[in-house]
Amino acid sequence: MATLENLGERKIIELILEQLEKMPQMPIPFGDDVSAVSMENGQLAVLKTDMLVGKTDVPPSMSFWQAARKAVVMNVSDFAAKGVKPIAILVSLGVPPNLRTKDIEEIGKGLNAGAREYGAYIIGGDTNEASDIVISLSVFGKVKEDMVMLRSGAKPENIVAVTGSFGKTAAGLKILLDGFKTQSNVRKILTESVLMPHARLKEGLAWSHTKAVSAAIDSSDGLAWSLHEIARASGVGFLIDRLPIAKEVEAFARINKLDPLELALYGGEEYELVLTVNPKLWSKAEKAVKEVGGRLLPIGKATGTRKIILAVDGVRRVIEPRGWEHFKSDKV
Repeated sequence: MATLENLGERKIIELILEQLEKMPQMPIPFGDDVSAVSMENGQLAVLKTDMLVGKTDVPPSMSFWQAARKAVVMNVSDFAAKGVKPIAILVSLGVPPNLRTKDIEEIGKGLNAGAREYGAYIIGGDTNEASDIVISLSVFGKVKEDMVMLRSGAKPENIVAVTGSFGKTAAGLKILLDGFKTQSNVRKILTESVLMPHARLKEGLAWSHTKAVSAAIDSSDGLAWSLHEIARASGVGFLIDRLPIAKEVEAFARINKLDPLELALYGGEEYELVLTVNPKLWSKAEKAVKEVGGRLLPIGKATGTRKIILAVDGVRRVIEPRGWEHFKSDKV
């Protein structure tokens, strides 16, 4: 019988879903970034839950304040990908009995800081004893049904775009977990991307009003996996010909003799948005995001081939469906 390590997180989810009776007329299908229930007047109640666990999600040097704030960012990033504003958050907190009063206060402050950063409030929850720190959040929001950006709407010739550069968290984790070296100024930027991530909520909310975005997802499992998820849900492929690798990642890769493409494609916990845009509405999408101080970076186009190809410097390579996955011994 296969162990959880052999199965991986995604197969575990599939097995659980096979045991569930599907709710009729689900407005957002299983497998998208959030869940929803239909309300009156074309409104959706949008729900999201995500869990931060010390062993797998809290690297060395991350404070309790930063860990609690990160738990909020993880959840809000999925709301951002759907164009939904979070309103209220419930917290289920598991804590080891050896934590100090100061540690609990820092967790509370981090939760509040993260929630208020994105305009939401912590309104309640539950606490229990655990062998490791566990911060599980349930987030609530509402939105008009026709404004939600699903994973399943991409069409051939749509422009593929992202909200920022990639590779910083993959490099930052190698510094924090494996002791890789780099220049001090580069180290600060790379490790800060891990310790203080940011959700692209203002960008997602801006795009939800334009109807220009045909599909969207957050990149917390890695850019490559995010592209595969949209491709699978939409029945398309992608040709990626401009990969936005952060300059700090290029410097880090040179010093440590690593492949910057590998860092940019297959890292995780990078809370950018990956989206497809109707080319006729590109300027509308670009204007909307600029008005909120964000960026829209084109990286390729959707195709009808069902393959995901990276074309760089005249060389084509397949972008593999790899990325961050809990339970797997080899994460990337």
